[in-house]
Amino acid sequence: MPSISTGRMIDNGSDPVKGRVVWMPAKSIWITIMTTIAMVGGPLTFSWSAVTVFVLSTAITICLGHSVGMHRLLIHRSFSAPIWLEHLLVYLGTLVGMAGPFGMIYAHDIRDWAQRQRDCHDLYAHRRSFFVDAFWQMHCAVALDRPPRFVLEERERGDRFYRLLEATWMAQQIPLGLLLFTLGGLPWLVWGIAVRISVSLTGHWLVGHFAHRDGHQGWSVDDVAVQGYNLPRFGLVTFGESFHGNHHAFPESARLGIEPGQLDLGWHFIRLLAGLGLASAIKLPHTIVQRKGLKRIEISEEAGGAHPVAQH
Repeated sequence: MPSISTGRMIDNGSDPVKGRVVWMPAKSIWITIMTTIAMVGGPLTFSWSAVTVFVLSTAITICLGHSVGMHRLLIHRSFSAPIWLEHLLVYLGTLVGMAGPFGMIYAHDIRDWAQRQRDCHDLYAHRRSFFVDAFWQMHCAVALDRPPRFVLEERERGDRFYRLLEATWMAQQIPLGLLLFTLGGLPWLVWGIAVRISVSLTGHWLVGHFAHRDGHQGWSVDDVAVQGYNLPRFGLVTFGESFHGNHHAFPESARLGIEPGQLDLGWHFIRLLAGLGLASAIKLPHTIVQRKGLKRIEISEEAGGAHPVAQH
């Protein structure tokens, strides 16, 4: 049975299961260095001003950069923005220290493509144990025997700014690091770069690990290898990204916290942009094409909230 093509991932006799996990030296060394500096240097350079820099810089790069800029805008095109603003948000997303814009698109799309098939490799499904999954996700990648063909749109491929970020995404920490060191010395440098990056990358993996294994599920999708789950308690600190079950249900929606009480700061920022005339063509669950096999799930009160009841 042929695999499903998904946007930029084109079926080419592809197999989402067969492949080997390979160590990625640059990726592994990068996160190891950042984590080591954070664990050793963080306590040695602790100050409340450094912690404040860490909190603010993490919020800006993860929320505005990764969640809104990289994920909702660049990858899913869930809304439109002026090109200067798009570039700024994607630049902030690059500062998270995960990858450049093209690398982020590919990493997202290959996982999304694999999870939409009837079965996929354990790495894409987060099936392995906690520590094995941690090593795989942050230090390795899957080399599929027959991968799909990745086709990046000309809009991104031809953008000179994105090509620059892709070629220099690690080095983009240098200007910020120099600024932090000038303003606050070594504590600001350590907490604003190494601690921020290590916490952001580890936190990104943690959300992916748990949000693909179990949790609240308001929606399900038939005939796919992996379901998404919501982690409601972490909505605030993830800026809405922990509502991953909603995202699996409505991938193109600019709003991830779609249920009552689900706090989605990324969505509130997009609403702010719209109010300022800087965001348009905003996609929401009721305005996009529904996924094939999507089902609503409600919690049965008679079962004490323990068992979901599917609604077709």
